[in-house]
Amino acid sequence: MPKNRRAFGGGFRVFPGAGQGFGNFIRALSAGRGGNEKGVVNVEQVLVLMQQEDVRLDPGRLESLFLQMGEAGAEDVLCRAMEEIALRLSHTERLFRQGRMEEMRKSARSLVAIAEQIGMNALAGVAGDVTCCIDAADEVA
Repeated sequence: MPKNRRAFGGGFRVFPGAGQGFGNFIRALSAGRGGNEKGVVNVEQVLVLMQQEDVRLDPGRLESLFLQMGEAGAEDVLCRAMEEIALRLSHTERLFRQGRMEEMRKSARSLVAIAEQIGMNALAGVAGDVTCCIDAADEVA
């Protein structure tokens, strides 16, 4: 791996410029570059971390769904849930971009219920975290 690239754990991709070190950042500040009199740092390059993660389903939840509803019924529920998740994710992002946090909270909360129904526990957890951040007025998170 080249020196100017660092791999991030947890399924994150490798990005150029990562790993050049916080020490370089501090040295630049102490040398008078990159900041202003109020301590605000001007950033020349912003990197976006894009997480790639496989979809994981709780096998126990799926088994329960299939036992309760039979194969055809469970497949129907799964297909509808996946379609609804795709729509709500898109809607939630749109509400975020529009700054409509109360409506975004409702949309994220509904994602929790749908994801839990089909065993997408990681998605349910993230949507729940979004709801908590909105409740706490934590805009940065």
